[in-house]
Amino acid sequence: MIVDLPNTTTSKISKALVKIREEGGAVALGRVLTLIISTRLGEEEEAIEAANDASREHPMRVLVVSTSGDANDHSDARLDAQIRVGGDAGASEVIIVRAYGDAASDKEGLVTGLLLPDAPVVAWWPGEAPSIASQSALGRISQRRITDAAAASNPLGALQHLEKTYAPGDTDFAWTRLTLWRAQLAAVLDQPPFEPITAVEVHGAADSPSTVLLAAWLQLQLKVEVTLEFTSPASGSIGIQGVRLHRGPGVIELERSIPNIATLVQPNQPTHDISLPRRSLRDCLAEELRRLDPDDLFGEVIHSVDQLSSSKSTRRATSHLSKKPATSKKTKATTK
Repeated sequence: MIVDLPNTTTSKISKALVKIREEGGAVALGRVLTLIISTRLGEEEEAIEAANDASREHPMRVLVVSTSGDANDHSDARLDAQIRVGGDAGASEVIIVRAYGDAASDKEGLVTGLLLPDAPVVAWWPGEAPSIASQSALGRISQRRITDAAAASNPLGALQHLEKTYAPGDTDFAWTRLTLWRAQLAAVLDQPPFEPITAVEVHGAADSPSTVLLAAWLQLQLKVEVTLEFTSPASGSIGIQGVRLHRGPGVIELERSIPNIATLVQPNQPTHDISLPRRSLRDCLAEELRRLDPDDLFGEVIHSVDQLSSSKSTRRATSHLSKKPATSKKTKATTK
């Protein structure tokens, strides 16, 4: 069921929710959290679809705060709202608040009266994130704050900025997309021979923050030299492409050359094809909602990105590739 509330107020939205519960039987009991999604006007549906799918694992109230994102928006102050319940909202109830003009200046005030009582709050910015998520209007009232560096206009720059502004409770989908890679690499290293790794190579697209985080995680955990190799966007590749682990008996290679399938090559063992799909928004969101305490490991990894970028050669590679060159196909950066 969808209920439209044009030119409304937060108080009227709250009353409409109570009326829907009384007449239609929809209840707020059993909702485990409130998810606040901050988007631009007209860009809500993809995030809502992901939240609806994730709500089947995490029943919740979804509050979508949609604004123009323009500080110079001088249109008449107005709130339009839409309430979705039942089949139009998965296992959640979705409240979309579209704010115009001065009505968009106080995002915290727009959602305060609509939060579930005594339930944790998670804020998610599917697009451009605020300058400091933990100090933003929605970030201050949230236990967890989810951003996506890959959605920024400069993904690697966004990742470096997150390292400087990180606060416990922050997380990013660039990290969540690494879960399958981390699990597969950990499984490989749990197998004999149990000899130490001497060097690591990680390569991926130049605009992939997940590639940088994977390199930082391996450097942090293995305490070895990591070579980070970026592939030019002109090659058509995206995301993480592969990892090579060097140790005494030979090289372990995990390469994703075709979508969703990776090839694992190990010394003295048959070559294996492994399912390694690119994670959807729904998968990433559902995983992040499984924990509402700070992700301490992510905090350690995001701070080690600075160490990964400390050498002059890495800074040159990152700066050069962010401009999307058409001539050089690969740039290497080695750090310790």
